[in-house]
Amino acid sequence: MSEPEGTTRRMPVLEKPAPPPEERALPRAGRFWSVRRVPAGIVAALLLGAFGLFLYDVVAVRAGHSAMYWRTYLAGQLATRPLDDIWVLIGAGVAAALGLWLLLLALTPGLRAVLPMRRTHPDVRAGLHRDAAALVLRDRAMEVAGVQSARVRVRRRKAEVRAASHFRELDEVHADLDSVLGEAVGALGLARPPRLAVRVRRPGRKG
Repeated sequence: MSEPEGTTRRMPVLEKPAPPPEERALPRAGRFWSVRRVPAGIVAALLLGAFGLFLYDVVAVRAGHSAMYWRTYLAGQLATRPLDDIWVLIGAGVAAALGLWLLLLALTPGLRAVLPMRRTHPDVRAGLHRDAAALVLRDRAMEVAGVQSARVRVRRRKAEVRAASHFRELDEVHADLDSVLGEAVGALGLARPPRLAVRVRRPGRKG
């Protein structure tokens, strides 16, 4: 059956299938940023109190009352003290240090105790606490034959392991710890696996 002239026909659209999750470009696993509620709250409270006090004094002066003593005294000191006065330099140093501290908080991510994990989905982010990672590595170290005790400290780029071995050769225990803990670090799923630093010694004598 032929179609009448002047009619349009919708052509079939071939939709390209979505690539599988493993082929999609995943975003970079960056560090977690701290919201820093305490410093922000302190600064906001101080600024609110200072601005409120200044506003109250300005309104009082506009209403015909005399200015507060502290404002007249501060204005007089700022007008008469030279710039090389010790108290002016101390105040400028404190203000500069406070400003640098606020800039440092604004430009650094914080949350150093949370290690970012590899991203397997673009909408999911995960992190592992350094203490939890150290506990996992310590448990794996205690499974090695000859290890009597172990202490693990995990940092952002380095995992320090100190073990005490009461039997077996220290070189053999060290080699086993390197192998076992290397696999354990890879199994943590961290975006930047820390470098291992293993030390093995004999336990100290009691008494």
